[in-house]
Amino acid sequence: MSTRKAMMVPAAITVAALLAACGGGDSTSGGSDSGGEGGGDVELTFWHNSTTGPGAEYWDETAAMFEEETGIKVNIQAVQNEDMDGKLQTALNSGDAPDVFMARGGGKLADIVEAGQALDLTDLIDDDVRDAVGGTLNAFTVDGKVYGMPTSVLPGGIYYNKAMFEEAGIEGTPTTVAELEDAVAKLKGIGVDPIALGGKAAWPAAHWYYFFALRTCSQEAMEADAAAVQFEDPCWEQAAQELQDFASVEPFNPGFLTTDAQGSAASSAGMIANEQAAMELMGAWNPGVIADLTPDKQPMEDLGWFPFPEVEGGEGDPTAMMGGVDGYACWAQAPAEECAAFLNFYMSQERQEAYAEAFVTLPASQEAQGVVTDPALVDILEAYNEAAYVQVWLDTAFGQNVGNALNAGVVEMLAGNGTPEGIVSAVNDAAARG
Repeated sequence: MSTRKAMMVPAAITVAALLAACGGGDSTSGGSDSGGEGGGDVELTFWHNSTTGPGAEYWDETAAMFEEETGIKVNIQAVQNEDMDGKLQTALNSGDAPDVFMARGGGKLADIVEAGQALDLTDLIDDDVRDAVGGTLNAFTVDGKVYGMPTSVLPGGIYYNKAMFEEAGIEGTPTTVAELEDAVAKLKGIGVDPIALGGKAAWPAAHWYYFFALRTCSQEAMEADAAAVQFEDPCWEQAAQELQDFASVEPFNPGFLTTDAQGSAASSAGMIANEQAAMELMGAWNPGVIADLTPDKQPMEDLGWFPFPEVEGGEGDPTAMMGGVDGYACWAQAPAEECAAFLNFYMSQERQEAYAEAFVTLPASQEAQGVVTDPALVDILEAYNEAAYVQVWLDTAFGQNVGNALNAGVVEMLAGNGTPEGIVSAVNDAAARG
């Protein structure tokens, strides 16, 4: 199934702007021989992160339909999500990159653009696609030019097992961290792990810090420090302390720092799918990931969702959301018209509806949002529409080097080897190194 994540400039984008508007065959990476639109000997190479199930099938089907309509063959390579960033960066640096690749937005995409490795798509986007996604294109805009096209919007929050909550005597869903800690205690009482966390890849653990910062820091502090790529406001250290205090109640599964987030029954998503844990903090791709890991490969009936709770004394708006926009970009050396044609093709209403159904997620196209029926996703969409603002994932906003330092700092603290001050220092030191 598809996985994490994206969104982009500015560091926070209003919901109104966003809604005005996450396996394959063998291939070789690298550019294609260019020819006129309509096929000939032109082929595209395409890397995505859907290694199994309906997600992989969706991209195979989309590529076949595109070839039938245009004569342009798309050679697909599925890359494990956790391997995507590193493998893509190696391919870009070598000058032998795929024509179409996953774009995570934020500082990560800006770094690729600055290196001259992404194709300017500004004048190659179909008018009907532009109208359907509207402000979501801001997620892939750098210095006023568009370098990618979206597939889905992916705000985050806490997924939970409704039946487990009922068995544990938890009424409603937690709206404050104190209520979340109370839910943790009650879930331990029925013998289940309260919160599944797959911290092996770092970013799932770091998500907890991101959300504590979202509730602790004001919108102004979030925007200013994200733009400066610097943790200056004291709220960042306060948020880390809030997370450390929460972690002290031992809410996560044993061995959470060596647990995978996705891809197997032993992962944190697999723990939810197989009713071994009650909650998981993730983005809107999670229902699809969980569905692919249930025993019958079907959506989980008891899966619910609620927004991250309010932090007592925090200056963050309790309706603000953290999230992103998944999408794809073209390599600078790709055949421009053909590559853009493929992106426009998958953004048609039909393909966007099929994407939302295959991935059990929220499509980027407003025209396709009518197919969203999963109860958890309906709740997310409602909260998304009512959010004060949406903050991009922090590691995405800060770019790969600073983002990796941030994630590593959070893991160090949760492992007992770091401090709240250490997270702030890790970010500022990485930013200073450039």
